[in-house]
Amino acid sequence: MLVAAPASGQGKTTVAAALARLHARQGRRVRAFKCGPDFLDPHWLALATGAPVHSLDLWMTGEADCRARLHEAAAGCDLLIVEGVMGLFDGTPSAADLAQRFGLPVLAVIDAQAMAGTFGALAYGLQNFRPGLPWAGVLANRVASERHAGMLKDALRDPSQWLGALPREAGFTLPERHLGLVAATELGDATARLDAAADVLAATPLGQMPVARMPQVRFEAPASDEAQAVPPLLAGRTIAIARDAAFSFIYPANLDVLTALGARLSFFSPLAGDALPACDAAWLPGGYPELHAGALAACAPMRESLAAHVASGKPVWAECGGMMALFDELALQDGGQVHRLWGLLPGRVTMQKRLAGLGPQQLALGSHVLRGHTFHYSSCETPLVPAAHTARPGATQPVGGRAGEALYVHGPVRASYFHAWFASSPQATARLFGAMPIELESHAASTDQA
Repeated sequence: MLVAAPASGQGKTTVAAALARLHARQGRRVRAFKCGPDFLDPHWLALATGAPVHSLDLWMTGEADCRARLHEAAAGCDLLIVEGVMGLFDGTPSAADLAQRFGLPVLAVIDAQAMAGTFGALAYGLQNFRPGLPWAGVLANRVASERHAGMLKDALRDPSQWLGALPREAGFTLPERHLGLVAATELGDATARLDAAADVLAATPLGQMPVARMPQVRFEAPASDEAQAVPPLLAGRTIAIARDAAFSFIYPANLDVLTALGARLSFFSPLAGDALPACDAAWLPGGYPELHAGALAACAPMRESLAAHVASGKPVWAECGGMMALFDELALQDGGQVHRLWGLLPGRVTMQKRLAGLGPQQLALGSHVLRGHTFHYSSCETPLVPAAHTARPGATQPVGGRAGEALYVHGPVRASYFHAWFASSPQATARLFGAMPIELESHAASTDQA
């Protein structure tokens, strides 16, 4: 099933993770995927399934990659769940596009806490807005009572589409913050929350449905010419990767690409007081440096070892939160405290209430193009001249007079708000980590506010 909704915040992750947890507890092999770019929802799906959770996106990861991952997972599991992104038809490509491309029946989760009869209209519209959309049924979320649930079920044109209701006042709510859900790894009661959600779901028609009665889908094997060998451009190199609560936005598939390129991966935690381990290149992924700014400012071993690494000419790839930690200062929003950070990039990053960047992006490095996305609530002011900018999918020039995310190249440091999907171009990825010189056009600007 593909678990979708009319909009964000309807409860897709809760339902997808609860369904996965329910069947995993019963001894079934469950695999889950996330539609579109996302670092946070996969934490909950991975906890529910006990297996890695990969992204499926017809543009960012590509149709061939989606097909290969679905086929491989289906060969070794009893139940396959894909969590949608935003609303069912939102974005290009959308969750509906993915469902139609691969025949994934859609389970619509609708927040019904402020509606009755309109629930039926909304469910009907989701099912029939696009002809031929595979359909599994509808589940109401945040329902006030059994009577309320009965009203919602009666509103459906086809009562067989009803797969149950989850209550509004329940102890399994997944907490949120400005970038999305709080990661499951940050909560001591994360498993208990999933179990509580699974227990409630078990009483619904969806939870009681035997796997044999669930929609059956055949995922064809990818064509042999779709698999391309990754050249070992990073063979013999060690890449040190920051990984902790401040730097946690890491796609498992990106680690797979680095390994396929021949690199040896070495993980470290700045928050634990680690210095940079011996390496040929370093990767500072995105995350939540703003939530740990004081601790990061006090990470003297990390600051000093990273400065020595850069002084020796060894490359650093810093994306989004990783880039924020490299600037001189990080200012919290609403005139909050200013923290002195690692000082490898001149300037200041300022947190803000409004979203500053969102959506798919691509970055050209010479003849190779990395696909990815951006999502951040901060802005940076720096005298650095951007070496390049990302562009929207299919665009070669800024759209509407506005450039994409800046790429800063400062000595061996390469930094941007851009989150890269490494598999879209292993060659460009190798360039980021110093296997080959970066090929970029020069720009004449003097100041940038990203």
